[in-house]
Amino acid sequence: MAVQVALTGATGFLGLRLLRRLLDTHRSLTLLAHAGSGNALRRVTRYFELTGAPAALTATLPDRLRVVETDLALPRLGLSERAFQELADGIGTIWHSAGSINLEGDLPELRRTNVEGTRHVLELAAASRLRPRVHHVSTAFVAGARREGVAYEDELKDTCGFENAYERSKYEAELLVHAWSREHGRPVLVLRPSILVTDLPPHPDLPAHPLLVIERILRDALRAAGPQCDSGASPCVPGSHAGRRPRVRMVGHPHGRLNLLQVEHAAEVMVRLAGRTPSGGVDTYHVVHDRDVPVPTVVALLERLVPLSVELVADRPGTPSALEALLDFYPGMTAYLAHRRRFDDTRVRALLGPSAASSRVDLDYLWSGLSPHARLLPGPPGPPATPSASARCA
Repeated sequence: MAVQVALTGATGFLGLRLLRRLLDTHRSLTLLAHAGSGNALRRVTRYFELTGAPAALTATLPDRLRVVETDLALPRLGLSERAFQELADGIGTIWHSAGSINLEGDLPELRRTNVEGTRHVLELAAASRLRPRVHHVSTAFVAGARREGVAYEDELKDTCGFENAYERSKYEAELLVHAWSREHGRPVLVLRPSILVTDLPPHPDLPAHPLLVIERILRDALRAAGPQCDSGASPCVPGSHAGRRPRVRMVGHPHGRLNLLQVEHAAEVMVRLAGRTPSGGVDTYHVVHDRDVPVPTVVALLERLVPLSVELVADRPGTPSALEALLDFYPGMTAYLAHRRRFDDTRVRALLGPSAASSRVDLDYLWSGLSPHARLLPGPPGPPATPSASARCA
């Protein structure tokens, strides 16, 4: 059996872009696809067709891609002992990109996928006689609920807690990676992307844009708050008037910022970093944009996606409206509007030079990747909040 590069999460939002990049330098790949999730090869082929890949390249996919159905949540990936060992002994590099990004998920559910899934991928790497290199896709948001200052690549702390269970599960997965590297004396590449976005319009045959989950949450809350919210009438939101958009107060900072990075650029940077000679331990890189997106731009996007008027406030309303009370069930989503921290990526820029820089992510770019779901034009922005200037975790 030829030595293979194995990739988990190949049919995901990032995984498809990684796959496309990896095929530029590898004759064949093994896709560790989730058992029962559908025809992975068909989904990959459809992505290549929809993104304008050369027909000659698309035609070679059945010969270049080997699909192995696995379950990352199970020991030996759900394979028999023999099949597991045969898989392990044919792998020279493992890209672990699979995981759940469910901001609404509970911790036990997310641990099964993000923590135990990582554990079982590392067991696969340990079982191989080839000592494969491991490339682990984490997230810059292992920085947790620290909302100001600079998050550095060497930091991996839970001092400030986490905004949601997703962040904690990815933090715990990174702890596993570090422990495995020390125990086995093996190098691991940890890649921490920020929020990944695209200007490729949504399509039912493509993985959903990560920001669409926010639209769904807001629409569900708006619908559940009652028919009075459809017109903006009281008691949906205090001070609103019939005929206007419902107003929702969200804790946020008028000078806040979020790091949003084009997923295609992220995949390119990750593959280039994987080509570097490892140090022998855990090499961690922030794969982030060199310019943050202001929170008011994110608010404007939300107001385009959903018929709401968002007002940034310094503190949670003491008497929340029905709509605001519903949104309190999803604090892991709205908390990011208060973030002003920066992710340091000095290492990436030093290694890759000017090519590490990304093109601008602005409202028009973000809207291009979400516009088929639009229903209304943007509403007027609410007045900015004036939160305390003191630095704190939360």
